[in-house]
Amino acid sequence: MKKTFAVGIDFGATQIKIGMVNPEGKVLSRKVIATPRDISPLEFGKTAKREISHIISDSGKSGKCVGVGIGVPGLVQFDKGVVLYLVNVKGWKKVPLAALLSREVGLPVWVDNDVNAMTLGEFTYGAGRGGKNIVCLTLGTGVGGGIILNGEIYRGTSYAAGEIGHIVIQEQGRECACGGKGCLEAYIGNRQIMVLGKGRYGSPKEISDAARKGDLVAAAIWKEVGTHLGVALSSVINLLNPEKIVIGGGVANAGTFLFNEVHETVRKRAMKGPADSVKIVKAQLGEDAGIIGAAVLAGIK
Repeated sequence: MKKTFAVGIDFGATQIKIGMVNPEGKVLSRKVIATPRDISPLEFGKTAKREISHIISDSGKSGKCVGVGIGVPGLVQFDKGVVLYLVNVKGWKKVPLAALLSREVGLPVWVDNDVNAMTLGEFTYGAGRGGKNIVCLTLGTGVGGGIILNGEIYRGTSYAAGEIGHIVIQEQGRECACGGKGCLEAYIGNRQIMVLGKGRYGSPKEISDAARKGDLVAAAIWKEVGTHLGVALSSVINLLNPEKIVIGGGVANAGTFLFNEVHETVRKRAMKGPADSVKIVKAQLGEDAGIIGAAVLAGIK
């Protein structure tokens, strides 16, 4: 009997990651390509077709591809496989990507928001495994979120559920890129974290490294970021009562400097019952989360 695999594609504004994923959630092979500036749907389709063909060819007679999943950085009408728009990539409006690519490669294709894909990956094979109600966040330039309720991804009425980065934590707070004020993302996105560093550090990683070496300023930055995040998550916990909150992305690599303050803030601010029952943990799948989650979309689990 042939083994099966799925192709997972993590389409980012800077990189396109394509991988072969087996039913155990292992990435057997991968290809990383720099995303061409303002890549068009046609260019993306050609690139994806080429790399998918290589992966299927490389599998030889040892495996059968069950389908292709794609996570994209934007809003997706999931049931129709239509990309409504992309963040930071021009020219993508109402693109029927699933149908377009399916015709090219002769396989079923599923498309979803990239954070939903990451959430499915962590839920199925990573830190959320075994749960039924989980929330996932990815912390980087922005703050993305995904929600699993009763074992199913929750996308919302207009496919925009999970925007935890736009929970308001300050009623008359900073302006956010979304047009609102006081959003979480306006306080803990990478750019905002670097502002807190006042030019002392070159990246959030440097802030984390400095904190581990005893730098009190760096530790104070993560304390402030963790407090803001804990305030937002307290609202999420009170609303959804999840079993787990899984936090990924580069900012999560601050480790205990971030997580200790998140836990402490949640303990103080969330309702006792939901706060006592939730586990707040670091994501496990790392840079492969998007590829693996996209393969889950394609039915590899």
